[in-house]
Amino acid sequence: MSSIILRSRLINLLWRRNRRLFSSDLASNPPKEPLIAAEALASDQPPPPPATPDSSTSGGKSWSFLKYSLVGALTGATVATGYVSYAYSLDDIEEKTKSLRAAPSRYKLPDDAPTFDKVKNLLYSSAITVPAKATELYLDARKLIEEHVRGYTEPYAEKLLPDLHPMERHVFTLVLDLQETLLYSYWTREKGWQTIKRPGVDAFLEHLAQYFEIVVYSDYSNMYVDPVMERLDTKHCVRYRLGKAATMYQNGQHYRDLSKLNRDPAKVIYLSAHARENSLQPENGAVIKPFKLETDDTALLDFIPFLEFVARNPPADIRQVLASYEGCDIPEEFIRRSREHRRRMQEQKQQGRLWRR
Repeated sequence: MSSIILRSRLINLLWRRNRRLFSSDLASNPPKEPLIAAEALASDQPPPPPATPDSSTSGGKSWSFLKYSLVGALTGATVATGYVSYAYSLDDIEEKTKSLRAAPSRYKLPDDAPTFDKVKNLLYSSAITVPAKATELYLDARKLIEEHVRGYTEPYAEKLLPDLHPMERHVFTLVLDLQETLLYSYWTREKGWQTIKRPGVDAFLEHLAQYFEIVVYSDYSNMYVDPVMERLDTKHCVRYRLGKAATMYQNGQHYRDLSKLNRDPAKVIYLSAHARENSLQPENGAVIKPFKLETDDTALLDFIPFLEFVARNPPADIRQVLASYEGCDIPEEFIRRSREHRRRMQEQKQQGRLWRR
């Protein structure tokens, strides 16, 4: 009995050991058939198609290149045009581009010329016509722009005043500024614009109108000058009125151009509180004290003796006389010189009397 039990346990033990070994062999050595089938399946599949370039990407690159090329060409043309406009005048450009603009008309072949020469001439004329036409277009546009700008920066005419009557060729022209010379304009919040005329302006104009051709030359618009002068000059002592349209605009300021008055520069006096600053011919300027609403101002009346003396004893060139007063108060200096002249004349008379004795 015991032997039977021992035999059964031994068989059971051997069975367990053989089963463990069998399972380990299967795990370490798997069957090859499934892998072979998978490799065959993979080899039977057709190869993937080759990648084709995207047409939209290439088209986008071409358009981007064309766009940047066009922007670069326009930028270069703009910079070149700006430099040429700054560095050269219109006459210089016309002279330098004369041969270029005439080039298309020079290259014309006879009808019996060889075909090769005709083709070559056609290509050359096509290449030269584009810059020639562009240059002509630029010149026409620049002329138009400069003429338009000139209407705002230069006097409206070469002769701002009509010719003098032959009987008045000897008469001097007295040009008067308006602001701070004949009047003073200012603005307040309560009353707006106010215009106060300078003391003595009526007597000044009425007296000197007998000796001078009087012209008012202002940098204000004629829409302002004309109404003001109608009230200021009730006796019409002033012959002509010139406003902003008759000035020369440079560096942000309006200048009086006395050379456009159609008068002899040797017989023109420009009386202004800013005669050195707002005139292109400062040698014709006589500086007067600016009027700032002083009630006891006598500057206009003080100038009458000097101006009357000039009119009665006309010099060959008034500019030389004004240069001798440079840096001086003209009325005071004129009185001093007049007194010195009288003193010398009296001394000469006394010496003449003593010599006769």
